[in-house]
Amino acid sequence: MLHDALATLSGSLVGFVLGLIGGGGSVLAVPLLVYVVGVPSPHVAIGTSAVAVALSALASLAGHARQDHVKWRCAAVFAATGVVGALIGSTLGKQFDGQKLLLLFGVLMLVIAGLMFKKKDGQGDAFVTLTRANAPQLLPPLVGYGMVVGLLSGFFGIGGGFLVVPGLMAATRMPLIFAVGSSLVSVAAFGITTAGNYASSGLIDWMLVALFIGGGIVGSLLGLRTSTVLASKKQMLSRTFAIIVAAVGIYVVLRGFENLIA
Repeated sequence: MLHDALATLSGSLVGFVLGLIGGGGSVLAVPLLVYVVGVPSPHVAIGTSAVAVALSALASLAGHARQDHVKWRCAAVFAATGVVGALIGSTLGKQFDGQKLLLLFGVLMLVIAGLMFKKKDGQGDAFVTLTRANAPQLLPPLVGYGMVVGLLSGFFGIGGGFLVVPGLMAATRMPLIFAVGSSLVSVAAFGITTAGNYASSGLIDWMLVALFIGGGIVGSLLGLRTSTVLASKKQMLSRTFAIIVAAVGIYVVLRGFENLIA
């Protein structure tokens, strides 16, 4: 069926981008589900995408963990704090009008595209780790960034990797490659939290989840392999994807205005 094929291909695209650049792919999940797959309810699209994004992130995390690119203590604190924010955000999101939520989602995509264009410094302290000695310095920024990113993630039903990565780098000065790997812990945790909240209200299409996840796992593994091959061109890839996100964001905003005034 065309519907099933579109769902699988959409999941593959999201998973591929997650594996390739470590964040940003999840922001395409909701627009793909609404405008390509044809999910009629924005809330069902958000709940469904949250499950799929979480499991795609876990698949990518396994690959990054094998390459020892995950700072587990820092990632755990950021994720644990963000889960609280994601629970609050997803609760607020369920109460928000679906069409207005899509409109705000489009605006967020434009902001995301702008952030992705900012050059990320790949240098940093590759040996940074959270200890009792440096906890007074590292914990406040990890907790603060985690809460804010989790709140946005839950409200919009996105993984938030595009915000987690710079957040981890700002809080700990870890290099980009470690921030990308560590961010997937939060992406998975936020997605699971948001999905659980939406599932409690019956706002998840589980058959669609299965198709999206199937495509997402394959896509994430392909993305990880491609990331290794194109490691030297990752900045170029990120900026190309930012252009795509901006274009989709403009489309979502325009459709959102059209639906609100109709």
